[in-house]
Amino acid sequence: MPSRIGRVGNEALGEGDGVFDRQFEALTSFVPLSWQARLFRDYFMHGRAPDAIDIPTGLGKTAVMALWLIARANGAALPRRLVYVVDRRAVVDQASDFAYTLRERLDAQAAYLKAGLNLDERSLPISTLRGQYADNKEWLEDPSVPAIIVGTVDMVGSRMLFEGYGVSRRMRPYQAALLGTDALIVLDEAHLVPPFERLIEAITRGSGEFGPRDPQDANMVPALRLMSLSATGRHRGGTVFKLQGHLRGSPGNRGDVEDDIVRRRLAAEKVLTLIPKGTQWLDEALAAHAWTLSEKGAAPIRCLVFSNSRDIAQKARKRIKQLEREERARNANLRELDTELLIGARRVRERQSVTAEWLNSKGFVAGSEVERTSPAFLFATSAGEVGIDLDADHIVCDLVAWERLVQRFGRVNRRGGRRAKILIIDEGPPSPKKAGAPTLEETRQTERYFALRRLLNELPEHGSDSRFASPEALRLLRARADAEPALDATMKAATTPEPLRPALTRAVLDAWAMTSLETHTGRPDDVAPWLRGWVEQDPQTTIVWRRHLPVRNGPPITPAEIESYFEAAPPHLTEHLSAETFVVAQWLQERLAALLGKLAAGQEDEIAATCEEDLDGSETLSSNSEIAFALSQSGRLIERFSLGDFAIPKQDKERRRALDRRLNKLADAILIVDARVGGINQGLLDSDSWTYAETADGTDPWMASLNEQGVDRQPLTIGFRVRVVATNGRRLRRAWGERYRLALEWDADGVPSRILIVDKRQGDSANEEDRSTSCNYQRLSEHQSWTEVKARKLGERLGLCPELIGALALAARLHDEGKRSRRWQRAFRAPPGEELYAKTKGPIDFALLDGYRHEFGSLSWVQKDEAFVCLPEALKDLVLHLVAAHHGQARPVISTSGCEDAPSSLLQERARHVALRFARLQRRWGPWGLAWLESLLRAADQQASRDNDNEQGAACA
Repeated sequence: MPSRIGRVGNEALGEGDGVFDRQFEALTSFVPLSWQARLFRDYFMHGRAPDAIDIPTGLGKTAVMALWLIARANGAALPRRLVYVVDRRAVVDQASDFAYTLRERLDAQAAYLKAGLNLDERSLPISTLRGQYADNKEWLEDPSVPAIIVGTVDMVGSRMLFEGYGVSRRMRPYQAALLGTDALIVLDEAHLVPPFERLIEAITRGSGEFGPRDPQDANMVPALRLMSLSATGRHRGGTVFKLQGHLRGSPGNRGDVEDDIVRRRLAAEKVLTLIPKGTQWLDEALAAHAWTLSEKGAAPIRCLVFSNSRDIAQKARKRIKQLEREERARNANLRELDTELLIGARRVRERQSVTAEWLNSKGFVAGSEVERTSPAFLFATSAGEVGIDLDADHIVCDLVAWERLVQRFGRVNRRGGRRAKILIIDEGPPSPKKAGAPTLEETRQTERYFALRRLLNELPEHGSDSRFASPEALRLLRARADAEPALDATMKAATTPEPLRPALTRAVLDAWAMTSLETHTGRPDDVAPWLRGWVEQDPQTTIVWRRHLPVRNGPPITPAEIESYFEAAPPHLTEHLSAETFVVAQWLQERLAALLGKLAAGQEDEIAATCEEDLDGSETLSSNSEIAFALSQSGRLIERFSLGDFAIPKQDKERRRALDRRLNKLADAILIVDARVGGINQGLLDSDSWTYAETADGTDPWMASLNEQGVDRQPLTIGFRVRVVATNGRRLRRAWGERYRLALEWDADGVPSRILIVDKRQGDSANEEDRSTSCNYQRLSEHQSWTEVKARKLGERLGLCPELIGALALAARLHDEGKRSRRWQRAFRAPPGEELYAKTKGPIDFALLDGYRHEFGSLSWVQKDEAFVCLPEALKDLVLHLVAAHHGQARPVISTSGCEDAPSSLLQERARHVALRFARLQRRWGPWGLAWLESLLRAADQQASRDNDNEQGAACA
């Protein structure tokens, strides 16, 4: 009789009864492979996960999402959130695509599983923190239900450490809480980022240092877990899950490889040949051998051309186009070949609309049935090595570190059934850059080169000058290395060494957790060393083009106005183009010099047209025009540039050095430039391009064009619009509400006559004030009552003890008492009368508000409440902190401005207690534990606000 290890509805889930197979197939449309069933049966269904999964590429490691989901639905004690972390910002987020497939099939084919997931009628929340999708914030809506989050090391790691890239300080503790607790971190291609893997290990194993000190408190805060995935055979120790059996074993002991799919993919024929570069340049050699594989353009192959540099990739592409032209001169019937680049430094919008579409249409996505009549060449850097299910007929590449070669081998003949060629161009051992003794790094590179040559020679022979590089050959090589110390040493020498990294200490984490402090002497400015180690790499800058900038001809725009404007209209993921800072600085100087030249020559009409219609009265460009703003990742203004800053005579070396110092500040910054700067062509930087740079601020085609590309699982929407209007300008439909306004011109009476307005979509929140404006008014008592109900349900679903549930519900009932202030009611334009409102239609009068924080104003009301007075001191501390922190303040400081319920000295004393209370609670609960408790009230508050937005939703349409 099979053992019963779970139950959904009337179906029992156990060994041998087929229920798991049916549920897996319902979610994925595939029958589970043997290793997937074994992982589910032996680990997931018992609430456990191995420390690492070492499975060759192409064998369905992404399916761990489905295994986790089925196990959760069947009552397994696994974390509620699965965080799938990838290292590369791939063109196509295939992990996200798989997650959306699970959600769609869960709704349509396996709705019976939803009861076990507490989803009710809702769909499974899925959010992506990097890639073709923008973060839809679904993962933040309800901490008590399962969710899948897909993100890069940088996006997930920075958020976990309270330093989220592109996240406001007030939202950082909320996001850190939901990534640092109750989450299973699945780290794909873990060998690429060992420092991040070690960081998560330290967090998961250091619960005593980073979590609650008291065991009872620790039982209340759900734990963080880590499971590493790798296809290279490198693992971190602990429990490692691997395929059982091998293709050359006895028939009775083949284990997981008995699956037909596994057997075919492990045995996929890949013939590797090492070719000396000779006297050619590398780009010429890559192009020449790829051209030969295509039989001079006659064979309709799909060929991947990998190189270690963007410059080489671009040159190789140009070279193969030249070879095509030369051959066409001899053969007029030659079909036109297709080429594309898959490199970094391309704007996300074009990365999806151009590159991803090309990959699908040309048959480069695994499983594609596209029939080709002419060759197609994809020129890629490391951007194409991981995170994307590429599949080509052949590969031509340069010689790189072993772990990267293994990844490249996995991008050809992924499904088996063909014979693929892998041609590696060998440039020989690296030459010293200077005369004399080589540097330590040059010595290491030379050692790595010879180790690579030795390791490749250990692969099975195929003829006199080639080797087999099938997944099975690589797997057996790894198995040999485990048993042979000499071979293991060679493999390690051929692999990129782990970079040094700083240790995570409680002191550093506490400093990062003080998110309401703009600066802190103990807070490192950059979390990158903790995520990627101390590595030598050029700093990056992100460029965003905008149609509307906060500029005017009148009084200068203040830094506070600039920061407020870009907080209201934040850079959207799809606008980002990232490149090395020195490249961006050079590009900016070349573009602005060209603009100045056209202005000086009276050629304003030749500057890139910005739209079919005019710029709504945008400022005419002149040498004094502000043309770009540099912001930190947190939105702080770093630099502002005008056209005149770049009009420097060649002999004025002092001004040139001063400009260079300012341009150096672009490192790790976001540079927002006027769309008329242009300089972008098909999403790539092009100093000679005068093509208009399409922008996201206020143009619907930006969203529509991307959604037309098939991004329908998570429609891309910009949560704001920007417009320039006269004082009597038309108001938008009720689906939009005003978020921010900036006066650009005034009439003779000092009344603004021209205004730059940022409107927000209802339900979108760029800052915490947005949550208090809605398309529906709501009374204060009703909102707090709704929030209390939401908070109590959250606590019950999470299994909190009755005392904590009571404290959370009390904080929810009193959290907005500070909105009783007449200042707040007037600033948020509440309807006149005696009624007090928690939600209004705005717009907010920030001048009248004068910095007043209603959370701070709520504290005096909370302390007068009868139920609060009866609480133990420890719970009083928690309730007061949850109220003070429910908009991300009080960590540890909060402003006393605008509060009028006590003399200034008493207000300062109250603020001091806020800071001390934070310190006490963080010491008790740990940084993530306290942030998690805060997140419960914040989630309840947001759920109640959304319910109010959705009430009479037709009125908001």
